[in-house]
Amino acid sequence: MRLVNGDNGDPGVDPGLFRQVVGRFATGVAIVTSVVDGNDHAMTVNAFASVSLDPLLVMFCPEKIARFHDLALDAGEWAVSVLAEEMRDASQWFATRGRMLDGQLQGWEHVRGPVTGAAIFKNAVAALECRTHAVHDAGDHSIVVGEVLSLDVPSPDARPLIFYEGDYHGLG
Repeated sequence: MRLVNGDNGDPGVDPGLFRQVVGRFATGVAIVTSVVDGNDHAMTVNAFASVSLDPLLVMFCPEKIARFHDLALDAGEWAVSVLAEEMRDASQWFATRGRMLDGQLQGWEHVRGPVTGAAIFKNAVAALECRTHAVHDAGDHSIVVGEVLSLDVPSPDARPLIFYEGDYHGLG
């Protein structure tokens, strides 16, 4: 099946079909965290990628209407925990809109990043601490580019959590 803008007189691509097509790109799953005024904030993302080796840059793309969007920008520093297979529940929790803010990290094993103080999940397959380097408008999302300040592999034997076609999977 091949669909192009304007097929059958349609003036554009259907957003539902767009989600279905881009959902066929398997991605890792991460939680981005920050601390604002002593309060922890976190959000699940699957739009996360490396950007540059010189300087070391990564990016994530929060939805503009998400609470975390403005909080992460206000904080200016944040951490990324790339999730392990067994962290599906954490991914779902931190993707839940309208969840309580107070104590949202309770029950999730984490440590404080040595540079940013943001939460880093103990079972993560990889972790990075970053400082916002640039923010770019991208429709209903922003592209937040971060300079990498520290790196870690909290759980070296863990296998990554994968998101594909709207569901979670492992590498096996």
